[in-house]
Amino acid sequence: MHIIRSIEDAKSLEGQEIGVSDWITIDQERIDRFADATDDYQWIHVDRERAEKELPNGKTIAHGYLTLSLIPALSANFVRVDNLARALNFGCNKVRFYTMVPDGSRVRGRATVLQARKRGGALHLTSEVQVEVEGERKPACVAEIISMYFFDDV
Repeated sequence: MHIIRSIEDAKSLEGQEIGVSDWITIDQERIDRFADATDDYQWIHVDRERAEKELPNGKTIAHGYLTLSLIPALSANFVRVDNLARALNFGCNKVRFYTMVPDGSRVRGRATVLQARKRGGALHLTSEVQVEVEGERKPACVAEIISMYFFDDV
C-alpha cells in the first residue's frame, strides 16, 4: 500500500507502477444496476438470451463506462491519500476500451503515476490505469486519469 501524505510523496512516485488491485467479479447484477443508473439498456449489456445467440462468447458485456467507473474503487486497494480534506475527479486525457468484459469475468486495476504537480493549492495527479480482464491478453480499458487532492492544513 502506497501512502501519499503530500505533493512531495506523490512526486517521488512519478514513473512508477504503484500497484495492482485485487480481482473483482463483474456479474449481471452489477451490469444491470449500472444500466439502471445511466439509462443505458443496450441489449449487449442486459439481454442475456439475445447475447447467448448473437455475441461471440454468448454472454452480455459490461458497459465500457462501468469499467472506467471502477477505477477509484480498484485503486483504493493499493494507494491511500492521508491528511486529505477532499478529492476531485479532474478528468481523463485519454481513455480506450480494448476488450470486452463479459458477465461473470473478473477485473483488476494496475496503475502508474505519470505526473504529480502542485496546482491550485492541491496535488494534481495524472496516472495511467489499466483495467485487466482475467485470462485476456489485452486490458479492457486503459485510461489516463487526472485527480486533484486537497490536503488538510494540519
